[in-house]
Amino acid sequence: MAVTIQWFPGHMAKAIRQFEENVGVVDIVFEVVDARIPYSSQNPEVARITGQKPHLLILTKKDLADPNMTQRWLTYFQTHRQPAIAIDAKTRFNTNDLLPIISPLLEAKLAREAQKGMKKRPIRAISVGVPNVGKSTVLNRLVNRRAAQVGNRPGVTKGQQWLKAGKKLELLDTPGILWPKFESQAVANKLALTGAIKDSVYASDDVALFGLHHFREANAKALRSRYRLTEADLALSDVDLLLTITQKMGMRDDYERASNRLIQDIRGGKLGRFTLDVPGDDHQND
Repeated sequence: MAVTIQWFPGHMAKAIRQFEENVGVVDIVFEVVDARIPYSSQNPEVARITGQKPHLLILTKKDLADPNMTQRWLTYFQTHRQPAIAIDAKTRFNTNDLLPIISPLLEAKLAREAQKGMKKRPIRAISVGVPNVGKSTVLNRLVNRRAAQVGNRPGVTKGQQWLKAGKKLELLDTPGILWPKFESQAVANKLALTGAIKDSVYASDDVALFGLHHFREANAKALRSRYRLTEADLALSDVDLLLTITQKMGMRDDYERASNRLIQDIRGGKLGRFTLDVPGDDHQND
């Protein structure tokens, strides 16, 4: 299937170049991903540029994700020797929580520096992630202030800045980065549905239909309750079901407006916690 959602403006290319230029001066890469799409929100450019450098995945928005699936993903990453943690904006999280996780990853490097007589220094990290994934929220928690601008829309962070997270950690913030070509329509839809892509660059009804299809399979009860659907309604095709929901919302035949409402309901957790990626799936063939 052809991928219809693409978004790679000039500032994305610039952000990738900046990441390539700066990755050599840091000790570790923090890649912030969305717990609802732990695979689909991983930028393949990050893995390419990071290479063998220590790499920590920080799964954000776990309060919006299916908790069982989040645990499955953490187990999956552990099995594949990929360090990962899951957090949300409401849970206490600071540098003291992070250092025990990253210190073992850098033990050999810091030991070599000590043997050479180099002065003990803070760990240097660079933070990357797709737009609107919660990266700025993570940074603000670590530095214990509103150092990075936070907003519930993609593209809020416009430049780079070094931030001090106590005496033992320094962070380089970067803008959200997407990549030139999504590998599948499913990945594109997942990024759009969770808010990583600007709403203006995709057809809302296509993304709404994608979300509708997921929930009718994963949590039809939530759909039925939220939109006062009957069993007969749930037996309709996805397109007809979207039209039915449009009418039940009182929007007559304005399915585009209803699509936008459905997308916002999903993002806001009005249909319950959900995870779109399943560990162990052959994601390349989504």
